[in-house]
Amino acid sequence: MLGISFDAVYASSLQRASQTAALVVETLRSQTPNLPDPICQDTLKEISLPLWEGLSFEAAETKYPTEYKAWRQQPEAFCMQLPKDQDSGDGETEAFYPMRELYQRAQEFWQALLPNHAGQTILVVAHSAINRALISVALDIGPEKHNQLDQANCCISVLNFSGTLGDKVQIESMNLTSHMGQPLPPMRKTHRGPRMLLVRHGETDWNRDKRFQGQRDIPLNDNGRAQGAKAAEFLKAIPIDAAVSSSMLRPKETAELILQHHPGLDLRLEDGLREIGHGEWEGMLEADIEAGYPGLLQQWQDAPETVQMPGGENLQEVWQRAIAAWKAIVAAHSGSDTPKTVLVTAHDAVNKAILCHVLGFEPNQFWTFKQGNGAVSVIDYPDGVGSPPVLKAMNITTHLTAGIFDQTAAGAL
Repeated sequence: MLGISFDAVYASSLQRASQTAALVVETLRSQTPNLPDPICQDTLKEISLPLWEGLSFEAAETKYPTEYKAWRQQPEAFCMQLPKDQDSGDGETEAFYPMRELYQRAQEFWQALLPNHAGQTILVVAHSAINRALISVALDIGPEKHNQLDQANCCISVLNFSGTLGDKVQIESMNLTSHMGQPLPPMRKTHRGPRMLLVRHGETDWNRDKRFQGQRDIPLNDNGRAQGAKAAEFLKAIPIDAAVSSSMLRPKETAELILQHHPGLDLRLEDGLREIGHGEWEGMLEADIEAGYPGLLQQWQDAPETVQMPGGENLQEVWQRAIAAWKAIVAAHSGSDTPKTVLVTAHDAVNKAILCHVLGFEPNQFWTFKQGNGAVSVIDYPDGVGSPPVLKAMNITTHLTAGIFDQTAAGAL
């Protein structure tokens, strides 16, 4: 994170997080001497599990099987019966809901922090469960999807807030681990279903020019081919068992570059993964669209689910075909004795639709996820196609640039 100018640093008051924050600040001060000390807060402490503290996962599951199952499968209903009075010994208990308490603290943290740091860059150092709660609360997700997000030790996630809590939030990236020598977060030990590597195609000249390309079959430019080669090197050591691409040229070229390091794999083309059809907008710049279709571009940016592209598609149509294709790919690689890793290369709008589907979002939340050219996202299906997917990492672009921020072209779809 050298080179980033942080305005403030917040950390959990627990030692493992506060010490991590202090080490980060000490390193960053080589470039930012005036960086203030971390502000330690109890709201950022890890989830409270009083009956399990000091136990291994296996011991907790053995001793509290019902509670452990709820923690894994129904986190919103997860409850512990705690003694009402430790000293009385009368056996009376009261219900404690760890997830509800965790999410309440996450909400309190954002409500206190955001109004005081508008336009600033803030570093937050905490723990796995509270980080997932912070991301979820920012996106207005409840604890029922808590286990569908992943946070590895010392991972980095980037959230862009447009205002205070409740205003639009974009996840620029999530669970980056390559700075620790791990290109991708590890699978869970109990993982049996497929791991999906979702990649956006490399840059085209129309991406660079911010020209809407949609279903125009524009090839990669030189930078796009370089991005594909970097993605290929990034995934070189990852065993890949199958590969599927949108049938359009730019993702197909990207997939072929990646598969140069994985000889013997056939690339299957899937029409359902084609980019959104922009219709009459294709080939146009934003200024041209505003001149020809006054107000519609702003509507696309503010309420994309309400826009019918003139002569093209709407998001609901993209949702239906892209998610159907995605589910079929997941199903085709579920049920094997060992987990399969599947490469899927597609487009900005299609990838956004798939990522929204993973967390149960609707088209009105289309802009939640950023997808850079050549970026890699990781989605695990622990028990195959019928199991809740886990967003393990999102919009990894660290193989393309030296820093953690997505610096790819902010071009049109």
